[in-house]
Amino acid sequence: MHTIFLWLENRVKTVGDFGIYSKFVLIINLNFLSGEKMDQFKSVTVVKKANVYYEGKVTSRTVLFENGEKKTLGIMLPGDYEFGTDQKEIMEILAGNLKIQLPGSDAWIEIKGTYTFEVPANSKFKLKIETVTDYCCSYIS
Repeated sequence: MHTIFLWLENRVKTVGDFGIYSKFVLIINLNFLSGEKMDQFKSVTVVKKANVYYEGKVTSRTVLFENGEKKTLGIMLPGDYEFGTDQKEIMEILAGNLKIQLPGSDAWIEIKGTYTFEVPANSKFKLKIETVTDYCCSYIS
């Protein structure tokens, strides 16, 4: 999240060696202004049961929103994986080093840090995870 803090301080009155100050803090979240996604969700339901894949090397939790939107938040440990989609997915890599191979491509995309990619419905994509990778997957109906 990119946030600017603006601290305004104004000495209002001096009493001896002590000053009385009025302080104002203005916080601007640049992600909100630029339309980027936030780093937290509010008013959601989290399904307690974990989604576990590849013998526990990939796990996630399902997050349900009041408007019917569904996301999963998860972690992938180092390894090679292939996933299939029933519906369109938007994958946000929040942290990690990995390579992805999107459907219909022979090329691998190298990711270090954050990255977002889309996967069409009814397709498969491959991942080569090099370091523990944090992700958020949005399901688009």
